[in-house]
Amino acid sequence: MSTFPAVFVSHGAPLLAIDDGAAHRFMRGYGDALGRPRAIVVASAHWTTVEPAVCAVVQPKTIHDFGGFPRALYQLAYPAPGEPALAQRVAQLLAAAKIDCALDERWGLDHGAWVPLMLMYPAADIPVLQIALQPQFGPHHHFELGRALAPLREDGVLILGSGGVTHNLGELAAPGAAPMAWASDFSDWIHDTINAGDNDALLDYRRLAPQAARNHPTEEHLLPLFVAAGAGARGRRVHTSTTYGSLMMDAYVFD
Repeated sequence: MSTFPAVFVSHGAPLLAIDDGAAHRFMRGYGDALGRPRAIVVASAHWTTVEPAVCAVVQPKTIHDFGGFPRALYQLAYPAPGEPALAQRVAQLLAAAKIDCALDERWGLDHGAWVPLMLMYPAADIPVLQIALQPQFGPHHHFELGRALAPLREDGVLILGSGGVTHNLGELAAPGAAPMAWASDFSDWIHDTINAGDNDALLDYRRLAPQAARNHPTEEHLLPLFVAAGAGARGRRVHTSTTYGSLMMDAYVFD
């Protein structure tokens, strides 16, 4: 079985699932470009816990964790199976890295997971489970979490980080607005830093990147990037676009 890359995608608003646009079209084709993994482990910005946890249910529920959107979004479901045995393996790998991890039997697939997966792998026939984030522990913790998960790639498992290269919901514009300079400058810095393979600078983005706090008033949407970077090696950007002026929809693959 071939080694699978680790991937980070920006999932933007839940409307990504049904509204045409550059990021929607990219994700619709990216599953075919990647190929079919044996299973998928998703680190989504929308599941945060005090301590590390992994979802260990046979059939994850589709979680509509948003409000005020068209009814059509709430009628969508992504009935992919879970894989409790893989969840056990995740917990074992984290334990070997001295990271305690609980097995969770209540969570399912939040929109950070099912929205991109519905576009990438619409058949919903690949086992999927989520691993939680701990925003209070910062980038280094999530990079090490990803590094601990890296052996799964050799078993054909896709490590998918789903968040946003930029995420300031207080400064959104119209959907078709041009990118705001402070958002594109931050996106460019992330691209240049990853392209240079400078993980030390990437992990210190809060101090080094332009307008870091403005682009991420809270960190949970960038933390999945560190999980993917830790699970992979050299990264490269495979998509960039903008929605609502300030949401950069960049995607990266880490081989």
